[in-house]
Amino acid sequence: MNVPPSTASPIRGRARQRPGDRIFSGMSTGAGVLILVVLAGVATFLLVETWPALVAPTDEIPGDSGLAVYIWPLLFGTLLSALFALLLAAPLAVAVALFITHYAPRRLAQGLGYLVDLLAAVPSIIYGLWGANVLAPATVPTTDWLSENLGFIPLFAGPPSATGRTMLVAVLVLTVMILPIITAVIREAFLQTPRLHEEASLALGATRWEMIKMAVLPFGRSSIIGASMLGLGRALGETMAVAIVLSVSGGITFNLISTGNPSTIAANIALEFPESTGIDVNALIASGLVLFAVTLLVNMAARAVINRRREFSGAN
Repeated sequence: MNVPPSTASPIRGRARQRPGDRIFSGMSTGAGVLILVVLAGVATFLLVETWPALVAPTDEIPGDSGLAVYIWPLLFGTLLSALFALLLAAPLAVAVALFITHYAPRRLAQGLGYLVDLLAAVPSIIYGLWGANVLAPATVPTTDWLSENLGFIPLFAGPPSATGRTMLVAVLVLTVMILPIITAVIREAFLQTPRLHEEASLALGATRWEMIKMAVLPFGRSSIIGASMLGLGRALGETMAVAIVLSVSGGITFNLISTGNPSTIAANIALEFPESTGIDVNALIASGLVLFAVTLLVNMAARAVINRRREFSGAN
């Protein structure tokens, strides 16, 4: 049967868009551009306000040692607390997400999922109060034992703090704060694992753990990395919890249990900004610019890792 040429020929040209489609497309594009404009505005503001501190004499910068010397201990404390918190939170988040998605009974898993989401909604100042008044005193016997038995390790060199308001407690508080964020993202990624992959692994004789290792974890690898970077960004910018918990004395040290604790950039800005004037304000904003750059680099690195895994999907 011959088909008329008018019906056999392919439709040429682009389909005509409806007004609603054009409006939605324009709003989406505008929202994306607005984000870039806001980001550029924040960066411009930080650069403009940082410039007076960059050209100011060394003796006018807080500490009388120059801007780099002023910011470096704060940056060190920020990275130290955030990285240790991530090292503790990421494996625990993967374990919790696996338990909720593949081991716990359905009703228990649903309740645990709600609990994890609720933990993410707790204000940071509540975590700070809990860390300073409950967790810090409770860690004093532990830090004494660590100093006596593991004092040869730089992290536990001591002498231990009598109040417990140490970098170790700040790390533990940050771990609890970023744990629900990482867990929620990883949990949703594990739930998206193709059921066909899981059933095929089990049909070939794999145990539940072998199935998880061969099907679930490879599928969720990029989400694990992305969620970890998201948690790291939260830990880098945390302010009130660290400011309440940490007993700051300045300096650079890897000792987590002593009274000498470096502050973080965000906590230092929160504590010092209300009473600062003149060039001191510019120095604080300069430290904020450094934190902004570090956070931006972390998010760019996470995006690069996720993009490398974009081609992997359940259909492959």
